[in-house]
Amino acid sequence: MAELKESIAQHYHERTKYEPQTITSKNKVLDWKQQPVSFKEYKLGRSYDLKPYLQEQAGTETDASYRTWQRLSRLLFCSYGLTARMSTVTGSFLYLRSAPSAGGLYPAEVYVVSRGTPQLPAGLYNYQALTHSLVNFWQDEVWSGLQGACFQHPMLENTELAIVITAVFYRSAWRYEDRAYRRIFLDTGHLLGNIELACAIHDYRPHLIGGFADQAVNQLLYLEPEQEGAIAVIPLADLLDEEQYLPPASTVLPSATQAEYPQIPDGELLGYLHRATQITEPQEWKVELTAPKTQSDKYNFPFCEKISTQTAPIEWGNHLEDLEQTLIKRRSTRAYSGADLTLAELKALLDFTYQPQNYVEQALDGSPDYFSLNLIETFIAVSGVTDLDEGCYYYAPKAQELRQIRFKNFRKELHFLCLGQELGRDAGAVLFHTADLQSAVAQYGDRVYRYLHMDAGHLGQRLNLAAIHLGMGVSGIGGFFDNQVNEVLGIPADEAVLYITTLGRPR
Repeated sequence: MAELKESIAQHYHERTKYEPQTITSKNKVLDWKQQPVSFKEYKLGRSYDLKPYLQEQAGTETDASYRTWQRLSRLLFCSYGLTARMSTVTGSFLYLRSAPSAGGLYPAEVYVVSRGTPQLPAGLYNYQALTHSLVNFWQDEVWSGLQGACFQHPMLENTELAIVITAVFYRSAWRYEDRAYRRIFLDTGHLLGNIELACAIHDYRPHLIGGFADQAVNQLLYLEPEQEGAIAVIPLADLLDEEQYLPPASTVLPSATQAEYPQIPDGELLGYLHRATQITEPQEWKVELTAPKTQSDKYNFPFCEKISTQTAPIEWGNHLEDLEQTLIKRRSTRAYSGADLTLAELKALLDFTYQPQNYVEQALDGSPDYFSLNLIETFIAVSGVTDLDEGCYYYAPKAQELRQIRFKNFRKELHFLCLGQELGRDAGAVLFHTADLQSAVAQYGDRVYRYLHMDAGHLGQRLNLAAIHLGMGVSGIGGFFDNQVNEVLGIPADEAVLYITTLGRPR
């Protein structure tokens, strides 16, 4: 049988791997004068100030319009709002948001598309995180255009608002060059995780759409196609309106698989991959729409020790107040002490991240949307967890158990794998999200590269929030020695490493 040609997504993944022999040559000197601004500015358009709705005001309990504004304001703030400001060596400020971003670069932009509501006239709105406001830069009927671009997805039939996430590529590429494409979609996954949880707090149900005609959505939002692009469309079902109660539907469509491509110079690979993963031909959503498949369990070796991870759910407080506060106060940890975590804490993290059905009684969605979560695998390197042997474990989400596949303390190796970052060495546990990229491309074409990284980022954000709530430290790592992760931990070579999340005691 002839060997299958490497698709452009696989080629990109191989080309952007970090290797110990070449990592120093890829470390470019940053030109701080060229650092991109992390905010879009619209000179024209009506601005809607959302800040007054962040605080409860007396006499507004029965004001329906105020409540609607308050829900939307808090949803956007919890998802992508500015939550802190830090001074930099250049004298400027670094603004931190509720969603983490590699290097604090925040490539994502958030748009709101309105069908026409009493609060938001029909048209296009950009969320201005710097001022916590919405700018209506285009006032006209645009919903039918969004429906057409999404191939008449049923989630757009009865809803009135939709969030569209886009990416400004240079914001990340300025620092991470071609590998930035990975980080852009991981960052978008963080944002999707925030949106999903913030919607539950404020009585919305987000319906994720990853399959759409890219050029049509870009044109609808008046994007510069060489500099930015649409990433995800999220209709918001208002749970206070029974007509918008909609069952979960399919979230993904396949793209073409490109196996014939030219020699692509460094610096142009990111843009080439993005164009290659676009959907250009009309497609139809399946008649029988079903929720995305849940994760399947693999690596059930007869010799491996198995540890149940079943546990009581994390309590998020009355009306999810603790969850909202966690969304706002979340920070990435910069250093760990090296002290042990507990097995109970690790179980709680896994429960919140992978077992959403256990949180229905707290009014969270028991079946949140992902793109194709059954393609993602989770491995955990344990260096310091009480009542759990050191080594590498596979997490089986359906069986809710850890399966030990290697017996070793990996602190030294993890320090190396994470490009010498002490976070890897001093963490009590390090989670690795992986996927069989060849198999994934066979199912969904090269566009699956987007889906995989957004799903990994979404899972990573749930881990982030659970860890912060439990008083632990947590930090995601998107830069690592790819091939060496598989070799050191004993992970099969065909598993592409997507994302690393470190967990430990803050120093």
